[in-house]
Amino acid sequence: MESLPDAIVQYLLSHMSNAKDVASCTCVSKRWQDSIPYLRSLYFPRNLFDNMSGGNTSDRIVRQMIASIFQLEELVVYCPFSSTGLSSWLSLAGSSIRNLELRMDNLVEDMTCVDHPSKLDCIGAALNLETLKLWGVMMINSPKWDTFLKLKTLEIVGARLEDFALCDALKACPNLTHLVLLGCEGLKSVSIELPQLEQCKLDFYGLGNCLISITSPKLEFLEVQGCSWIRVPETQCLRELSIANNSGRVYMVDFGKLMALESLSVRGVQWCWDSISKMLELASEVKHLYMKVEFTGDFDALLPFPEVDFVEFFNSHRKLQKFEIHGAMFAALCQKNSLKNVDARFLIPCLKEVIITVRSPLNAEQKMSTLESLIKYGKHLKKMIIKILQMKSSHSSTDDFFEDICRFRYLNRQIVSIE
Repeated sequence: MESLPDAIVQYLLSHMSNAKDVASCTCVSKRWQDSIPYLRSLYFPRNLFDNMSGGNTSDRIVRQMIASIFQLEELVVYCPFSSTGLSSWLSLAGSSIRNLELRMDNLVEDMTCVDHPSKLDCIGAALNLETLKLWGVMMINSPKWDTFLKLKTLEIVGARLEDFALCDALKACPNLTHLVLLGCEGLKSVSIELPQLEQCKLDFYGLGNCLISITSPKLEFLEVQGCSWIRVPETQCLRELSIANNSGRVYMVDFGKLMALESLSVRGVQWCWDSISKMLELASEVKHLYMKVEFTGDFDALLPFPEVDFVEFFNSHRKLQKFEIHGAMFAALCQKNSLKNVDARFLIPCLKEVIITVRSPLNAEQKMSTLESLIKYGKHLKKMIIKILQMKSSHSSTDDFFEDICRFRYLNRQIVSIE
């Protein structure tokens, strides 16, 4: 290292970010110490100051390190800090920081003491942010932010939010292209209007009865968990869509045409059948379809799936290449009337891979007929995986059904496997 020019040393050391490593470098030599101002990124791990002594505080040490850097672009702080500390850091480097990630640690059941200004309010000093990631957030009041015109990515993980507070926060980020809200609770009705949004991942914790409306004409990827009512009218660019509700029921989905959709995932304990059938109808161009819904029925009534015509289903999804199907939907495709009158010209033209989860030996004859039909009509089928999951062995027909599946696998061993 001593033989390298100063510029090369500064370039190499500028790729460090861990605050502990940076502090160690200052003790190596004066030359290394003189390179510290050229750092671009600082990362403060969670337990960095656990054994601190000498009267220093984490706020003061972080400030000293930030003050020693000419133009800090990325700041990641997982260690505890105060709003006063955050405010002082951003007063030094707020104009240059592009990427900010903070473990807020203010998500508690009852907040008897509220910092003034709050940590959220302090973030408003970093007006040139391009990426903002927050962990453990209490947002029950609207943050006092001006407009983040350059902010493209906002991620909030583990948060207690109020509808109006989130709405006001999003209004301050009009040019977002990526939005992630994970493990968020307290929301009832959310309206997102972001004209530049391309990717959106929402995971709402609680009863699963949230209402969500998204108006983003450039949206390409959407993943929603924990909503009962979902409205997305502008879907001309949407390519990947995942809807799940593991706690509540999905009552209503309102989407525009899904002509660009390539991947659809539908999961949950209970969906209204109108919602399932509407999604299947809209997703006629889909290439990858994943279905894991156990029951249909409105409100408290848990009902099995109605019959789904095998031929009609695949005629309506002619571009389908990969099909992952669980329990109830597979049973619905295996009804007696589904394969009675099959046109000799019928084919499943694009299907290459099928993954089927079987949970019950009931209607074994119809299920075997459906498996055979997938092989027969899927001329380009290369892989079929049959997963046997929690099948009750006490039922008298279980062993016979399993033998039939094993025989089927042996006859089609180039394609079929059992897990």
